Amino acid sequence: MTDETKYQKLLREQIRNEFTSSQQYTAVAVWLDDADLPQLAAHFYAQAVEERNHAMMMVQYLLDNDLKATIPGIGDVQTEFESVEEVVQLALTQEKQVTEQIVTLARTARDEGDYRGEQFMQWFLKEQVEEESSMTTLLTIVRRAGDDLFHVEDFVAREMAPEAADPTAPKAAGGAL
Repeated sequence: MTDETKYQKLLREQIRNEFTSSQQYTAVAVWLDDADLPQLAAHFYAQAVEERNHAMMMVQYLLDNDLKATIPGIGDVQTEFESVEEVVQLALTQEKQVTEQIVTLARTARDEGDYRGEQFMQWFLKEQVEEESSMTTLLTIVRRAGDDLFHVEDFVAREMAPEAADPTAPKAAGGAL
């Protein structure tokens, strides 16, 4: 096996970031569930699974390219919140951080001449546009609703239904959940 490239090192770190994001979304969903906000909770439970799937897509990429694949521990997650607005702001901030990480991965792969790695990151770049847009919209709706969270629940039920699986998505190790 050749020496690890910077892109490969960053990709392994990103697997940790994706698993941490998954756990953070689980913590958010549980907090929302405990606050009797079932639509928001379901949305964030689904987000948690999606982030897990992203990590497993990266694991599959490593396996497919005969690179060492390991499952890391995760970072700390926040479990207590003061408001739904704080929850959604945290989610938006998290998605913006992930976007920066994915851009860095794509740039690094390009700079290193790793065209397979660069191509692999393209799907994640597209995904991050959707994720940031969705969280930005949700934050706007939460702010407009103020204390009337029934409006937020109604919006999530009406406008944020889970989408069909993306046939262009990379394969996840073990299969997507």
